[in-house]
Amino acid sequence: MYFFKKGLALITGSIFISLGINLFIVPHEILDGGTIGIGLIANYLWGFNTGLIVIVVSIPIFIFAWFFYRNYFYNSLHGLILYAFFIDFLSPLNNLIELEAIYSSLLGGMLVGIGNGLMLNFQTSTGGTDFIAQFLCEKTGINVGIYILFIDSIIIIIGGLLLSSETFYLSVITILSIGITTSIITSRKGHAVAFK
Repeated sequence: MYFFKKGLALITGSIFISLGINLFIVPHEILDGGTIGIGLIANYLWGFNTGLIVIVVSIPIFIFAWFFYRNYFYNSLHGLILYAFFIDFLSPLNNLIELEAIYSSLLGGMLVGIGNGLMLNFQTSTGGTDFIAQFLCEKTGINVGIYILFIDSIIIIIGGLLLSSETFYLSVITILSIGITTSIITSRKGHAVAFK
């Protein structure tokens, strides 16, 4: 029964993340952090499929995880594949809803946060750069949240420089919305960190 619930959480969480990205984030060229952010930058600049780029960027991270953090590998691989698939599968929804950018950044962040939270409640995630943050945390003792914030900041700063200052400001709002929503969803289970 637990594995059925976990599978349902993976699918539902992936759909929430994909809806948040396609309905609200992509139409205004907003970024998330982590591998999703890298995939979105590639999508905005060169038209690549976001989900495909997320998988490509994640390959070296998962190879590293296979050797040094096997539990992370197993708990995140299906999440990565599912949400990357749904991001590209649901991409035709990009122009379905028209909202002001500020509201889109908030709502998109909330949906992604709900998706992250659902997965984290079952000890799974979408993988990504948060593994790097966890690994550095274990080696240095510095809080994992600081590393995640640092990595996400680099990605949205680069995205802001390549795209626009508006992209940067809206992305900051989105990341805050994701973090707050994920924390609320996972607070009952005692989790505190959002995986991307």
